[in-house]
Amino acid sequence: MKHQPPPPPLPLSQPPSLGGATGGVVASAISSLNGNNNNNSSATNGLEAGKCRPTLYPKPKTPSFDKDRDYIGFATLPEQVHRKSVKRGFEFTLMVVGESGLGKSTLINSLFLGDLYKNRQMPNVEERIEKTTKVEKKTMDIEERGVRLRLTVVDTPGFGDAVNCEDSWRVCTQYIDEQFRQYFTDESGLNRRNIQDNRVHCCLYFVPPWGHSLRQMDLDLIRRLHRKVNIVLVIGKADCLNKQEVRKLKERILQDLEDNHIQLYQFPECDSDEDEDFKQQDRELKASIPFAVVGSNTILEVAGKKVRGRQYPWGVVNVEDPEHSDFIKLRTFLISTHMQDLKDTTQDVHYENFRAQCISQISQHALRERGKLKRDSISSTNGFDAAISETDRLLLQKDEEIRRMQDMLTQMQEKLKQTHLMEMKKNDSVIDV
Repeated sequence: MKHQPPPPPLPLSQPPSLGGATGGVVASAISSLNGNNNNNSSATNGLEAGKCRPTLYPKPKTPSFDKDRDYIGFATLPEQVHRKSVKRGFEFTLMVVGESGLGKSTLINSLFLGDLYKNRQMPNVEERIEKTTKVEKKTMDIEERGVRLRLTVVDTPGFGDAVNCEDSWRVCTQYIDEQFRQYFTDESGLNRRNIQDNRVHCCLYFVPPWGHSLRQMDLDLIRRLHRKVNIVLVIGKADCLNKQEVRKLKERILQDLEDNHIQLYQFPECDSDEDEDFKQQDRELKASIPFAVVGSNTILEVAGKKVRGRQYPWGVVNVEDPEHSDFIKLRTFLISTHMQDLKDTTQDVHYENFRAQCISQISQHALRERGKLKRDSISSTNGFDAAISETDRLLLQKDEEIRRMQDMLTQMQEKLKQTHLMEMKKNDSVIDV
């Protein structure tokens, strides 16, 4: 059997050919379909199969882009922080300052849908004559949709109730400073894992609606607190005033604050990527300061709907109606939108100012102590030098006395020697005679 040479190599653009028998079968099948019954050799069949191979073996497609290959995983960091924060819970401390009868307790109960003042007793007239401002803390745990909040309300009963109210502000400032100092001490200690944050994050100061503007007592307190805590002014029992009176009272209060260079809590500016609804809400909240609010713990039925309001002979004041009160705006600001910013401002601004003052005082005290120790060391060194010089002086005196005594002994020995020689000469002269 004669050996047949291998078929010539195909161009690089064509895939490799099949074997002779397989190529002949495929070529015969294709030729029969095309009506071609010619008998070709095995090489020719291979070439024919090569021509038809693109139809039998199409070019493989490029694999599709796999998104999982380019996924790192740090996009889940907000979810991790959220889970950890929800598990740990949140803390918020609210101070309420204002004289009695302005609806402070009612407003707090309305904001957080609770009853913090069940066993409250009102003081009589005799007790109010020498009434002093006190501090009362009430804590309640609230849970909403799996989120736990530990709310601490710091009340100041007796503020503005006494005849002499000059020092009513002192108790509030002392309490705020004590909480800052306690947090600074805990933060500077060895165990900082379970630090309890009792710092005051917001102070609601109630202004009476029957005045023309802020009183001197109000200005004294706000002036001493505006650099220590976030102050939010609230006009209590605003249903005593109509819309025009509320607007004029707000304008006068803001003017008094500007004249006395008092700065309240500053709303943060909205980011450029916020939606228009949020920006509009932020503008409305800024325009509502100070908030004119009405509180109520009574549920009334008006036009078939149950509302929280106050019943009067002429009608019902709906607490949650923006036309009647700024209660919804205050609750939105305090709880829904700016609670975390109030805590951040307390940490980054007010506490940092207090911490800087403490560190400065500690540094100054350390410098004074160092200077005192240096002065004491210098004085002790000078005393030691003086003692050394006195000792040297005494030693020199003793040495001088010893030298004088030695000289005297020498002189006496010389005199005795001369006397002895003279006596010897005298005796010799007597013998000679």
